[in-house]
Amino acid sequence: MPPKNKFKKINLDDLEPKKPSIPTFVPGGGTFVPGSGTFVPGGSFVPSGGYQGYESGSSNNVSGTSTPVNGGSSLSLASLGNALKDIENTAASEYFEKIVHSQNISEVKSTVNELTDLLVKDGAQSIEDYNIHGHLASVSKVKGSALAREGSMVALSSIAKKFGPETPAEAYLLHSFTLPFDLLSDKENSVKRAAQASSDALYGIYPDEAKVSGVLTKLFEYLSSSAKWQGKVGALKFVERILEDVPQDFLESRFVDAIPVLTNVMHDMKPELSKAATKTLTDFGNRLDNQDVIPRVPLIIKTLDDPKNVQNCIKSLSQVTFVTEVTESALAILVPILNRALNTTSSTQESLRQTVIVVENLTRLVHNPREVKAFIPDLLPGVSKVYASAAQPEVRELAGKAKAVLEEAEKDTGNKTRITKQEALEQMESYPATLNDYVSNLVVVDVNTREFKKLEAVYKNYYKLDDEKTQERVGHFKGMFADSAQADTVEDGIEIVNAEFSLAYGGRMLLNKTILRLFKGHRYGLCGRNGAGKSTLMRSIAEGKLEGFPDKTELRTCFVEHKLQGSEADLDIISFIASDPDLASIERSEISKALHEVGFDDERQQQKVGSLSGGWKMKLELARAVLMKADVLLLDEPTNHLDVKNVQWLIEYLNSHTEITSLIVSHDSGFLDAVCTDIIHYESKKLVYYKGNLSE
Repeated sequence: MPPKNKFKKINLDDLEPKKPSIPTFVPGGGTFVPGSGTFVPGGSFVPSGGYQGYESGSSNNVSGTSTPVNGGSSLSLASLGNALKDIENTAASEYFEKIVHSQNISEVKSTVNELTDLLVKDGAQSIEDYNIHGHLASVSKVKGSALAREGSMVALSSIAKKFGPETPAEAYLLHSFTLPFDLLSDKENSVKRAAQASSDALYGIYPDEAKVSGVLTKLFEYLSSSAKWQGKVGALKFVERILEDVPQDFLESRFVDAIPVLTNVMHDMKPELSKAATKTLTDFGNRLDNQDVIPRVPLIIKTLDDPKNVQNCIKSLSQVTFVTEVTESALAILVPILNRALNTTSSTQESLRQTVIVVENLTRLVHNPREVKAFIPDLLPGVSKVYASAAQPEVRELAGKAKAVLEEAEKDTGNKTRITKQEALEQMESYPATLNDYVSNLVVVDVNTREFKKLEAVYKNYYKLDDEKTQERVGHFKGMFADSAQADTVEDGIEIVNAEFSLAYGGRMLLNKTILRLFKGHRYGLCGRNGAGKSTLMRSIAEGKLEGFPDKTELRTCFVEHKLQGSEADLDIISFIASDPDLASIERSEISKALHEVGFDDERQQQKVGSLSGGWKMKLELARAVLMKADVLLLDEPTNHLDVKNVQWLIEYLNSHTEITSLIVSHDSGFLDAVCTDIIHYESKKLVYYKGNLSE
């Protein structure tokens, strides 16, 4: 089983300004017990009573500051020869001895070249077998020689560059990622420059999946340790770089870990560190994919910084009309504030009323129960307490509604949308544990964000699998999810569209890395909540802007809509169609024939377009589709303004033209039941396919 999250939980009660006492640590400073610290996206979070299950650890702090001088790290000044005395002798030891005793940087670089040649010759696993991390750590702490400390960083940088990206060396070097940060407080500028260069070199070899998993986890561990403030500021800069470099959806699973760690660092007694952490926490919050919450991130961060702002924050949130889907990341930044408001004895009835309104509004917009389940142990007790003891009936009633939503989410399993690290490990090869542990993190990120092309590269780069075995692994994970499984049957027929795409509108991601798959002659009902982006998808297809959708030379698509303009109302029907630029080459006799096909006799064809009813305008648009020889019809609310007779005519028309594929958006469930062969449903920014009509 994946390990429980080890980061300390946020307790906003501890964030009240207090005068620190010596020798105890400063409230809100944060403590952490370093361990193996393995990132488990989608599966590492295990609720255990406190906020997000973060366990408290012991602190090495012995003064009134949150980042004391690191003790116990100096080696004997009597002899540089003692620098490596506690490190087990390996094939690499002699090279580190030479680095320690070097007289100038040229000697260091020459020795480092010999060392890297040895490691490359013996393979990436030799980095672990020869305990390179232990040697680097010891030499980086030689207080009698700045050259030795600089040399340790030159060695680390050179090893990273020599192996380069997309190699197993990434797994074995990850343990050393935070070593350079300890040297950012060194008195010698040459050492600090070498440390920065080493960090840059290391960072450069890791792919985005590793940056957001293994690297970010190492940074969080370091920020939760008793390291010096200069090193923590350096670590925060790399958190910032990750925020800039990786895709937003890669970050989604890390908010649960990031918010408590960065909040604790924000309360550090060192002003420089506190200021840097506040900026990083704000930048992290601004990477939320939630347009309802983003405008309030400054107020949220201000409230996490000072709990006195809780009631103002709750008041502001209660005035928001939430419409965007709520995910784990948004809850991670809001739950600490909601918990504070629910459990503070001084909260007024009005404040409690506003809080339970926010809880209900947020949880109702959680489309996948998995997103909220991690927070139910924190929210439900507070909401239940308000429901049982609030003085005002209205507050109790609202709390009851919020309680019901949480309890319903707790029972609902929903579709599987993520894998755990254990599931990834089950598909690993018989390789060293360190490599498998590292690669499993990459697999989890790629699978949970549906980056299956990147997943193929992972198996090929790190395990050297051939195409057949790679596709077998990738196919295994694709088949686990309703939105990526593509099981074909003979009845499906001819595939005409298989487009992988993302769709955004107004800065909001509507669909993310999903697949539109259409078969000839099928009639698809496109279903989802209001605002999900159904009409936007149809419009993107019609305008030829949907990534991966065949262009009009391969597949003719017609958006069936009322295109009548005021200036065209006096045109006769044939002239109206002939004025369409897409039909300019069509003879009027052919237009007349198409109009006959949809019910326009000779007399009706002479009518003015402006005199047509809604039903006849729909038929007119279908005639246009016939003339365009459309392969795909896009119908957005086609039954609007149609009487019963014309609705029935449209049903019969669509069902009889089995050579045409239809994509239909409609709130008329009876119409969808009558025509649809398949349903495409919006679920967690993915398209999920179901055979049959809406009722089935």
